[in-house]
Amino acid sequence: MERQSGKAYPMEPRVGVGAIIIRNGKVLLVKRGAEPSKGLWAIPGGTLKLGETMRECAAREILEETGVTINVGECVYVFDFIEYDDEKKIKFHFVIVDFAAEYVAGVPEGADDALEARWLSAEDLHELPVARNTINALTSLGFLK
Repeated sequence: MERQSGKAYPMEPRVGVGAIIIRNGKVLLVKRGAEPSKGLWAIPGGTLKLGETMRECAAREILEETGVTINVGECVYVFDFIEYDDEKKIKFHFVIVDFAAEYVAGVPEGADDALEARWLSAEDLHELPVARNTINALTSLGFLK
């Protein structure tokens, strides 16, 4: 497959930005409705736009995907997301930057490319299909043991 500038089969890595919002012992996650990680629960976020700061991206993406307004804090987790297809070609390559954030307002509801958005406890995550990188990020922050 020829490389293209969209999300799949990129010509270069893309920057993804997310926000980890913990409130009353629960974390705000979305069930992804698009690849990569379609159908898995994950930290809400999306792709950085040209001219946008990472903090602006985090606030915009969380509002678009969940309807929740946040105050974006410090960067708390960074990782590479690289997925290969069956022919060993790079299907996705993101550098993901996750920020801590504080809840301001809104009731979570899945929108944009999120099928659902919910506040979930650590116990809830044992019952759901959760993206591996989300587990790693929440473990590094002490939300999961």
